Amino acid sequence: MSIVVIGKSGQLAYELQQAGGDNIVCLGRDDIDITDKAALADKLDSIKPEAVINASAYTAVDKAESEPEAAALINTQGVANLAEYCKVNSIFLVHVSTDYVFNGKKGSPYTVDDTIEPQGVYGQTKADGEKALLNTIPASSCLIRTAWVYSTHGNNFVKTMLRLMADKPQLTVIDDQIGSPTLASGLAQACLYAAQNKTAGIFHWTDEGVTSWYDFALAIQELAVEKGLLDNKIPVLPIPSSQYPTPAKRPHYSVLDKTLTRETFSSVQPAHWRAQLSAMLDALKSEQSNTQ
Repeated sequence: MSIVVIGKSGQLAYELQQAGGDNIVCLGRDDIDITDKAALADKLDSIKPEAVINASAYTAVDKAESEPEAAALINTQGVANLAEYCKVNSIFLVHVSTDYVFNGKKGSPYTVDDTIEPQGVYGQTKADGEKALLNTIPASSCLIRTAWVYSTHGNNFVKTMLRLMADKPQLTVIDDQIGSPTLASGLAQACLYAAQNKTAGIFHWTDEGVTSWYDFALAIQELAVEKGLLDNKIPVLPIPSSQYPTPAKRPHYSVLDKTLTRETFSSVQPAHWRAQLSAMLDALKSEQSNTQ
């Protein structure tokens, strides 16, 4: 099955290429401009994919507050353009969205049917992208919301923590934002499943379990020391979000309910975040050994 992935350098696009092999064509910014309808059509016409996975997004959450037009161009208009092209050409589209479409005030896991109420520009542009998708091709698209994505590739919270824990005498990490981490390779498997099986609908995908950024950081340090990625532990202190102000609001609680996903995605199932973190750190250690 010929699948085009929009995105090349990001964590998810990288993992999709690893998982999909020769069936995957990853198109980066130099290859395709999803904000330009004509250029988008010319490129996809030349490939004629059976499915498209949109793994591209404007993800600079704080920067989006001062660059709303740039965020909307990719997260909203780009998605609308892709959806329109896929509708005309009868192509199945898998689109990845975010927990930031919710306000974070619910206090229990968000279901796929819960009302979206984004709190910032990034979340609003992603929510508008969701609406464009669902208004255009609701029966031939899969919308997958995810959160807290990390991998051995690219920049992410886990790799940032490892670097800071190696360099700093102590760290402070926010303890009042609650969610579920997501290993990008697992998310990639879910996207591929949806594309290959043309699984239409709205679904949530994260790793299993719930944690705070603070507890996630503690687990990173504990496992990294155990595996020899860090020499020793440093003090990691919890702080409230109020002590670390950012231009964009973060949802305080953004756990995503995966009941429908577990029922529908029969051959791929989420694993617990701690097991996934351990696997990622093993992979990172292996990569580092191979480059030494």
